[in-house]
Amino acid sequence: MRVLFHPHALERMVERGASEDEVMLTVQEGEQFPAKFGRTGFRRNFPVEGLWRGRNFAVKQVEAYAVEEQEDWLVITVIVRYY
Repeated sequence: MRVLFHPHALERMVERGASEDEVMLTVQEGEQFPAKFGRTGFRRNFPVEGLWRGRNFAVKQVEAYAVEEQEDWLVITVIVRYY
């Protein structure tokens, strides 16, 4: 199974602070759940001590929304939350 990225998802990843590796791990190993419009959501927490936009955080939660295309996943968008 390959994880492919729609251009929209790549833009959101840069904007929201997620790397391609984090999104790939989220799709491959994260929690899977049904999403709107026939899509599939994936969620995974990454324990990371760091700064994002001037604030400290301990956990980065990555959510990827994808559609299955044959045996691959096409990531449509990515949401990132910091805790």
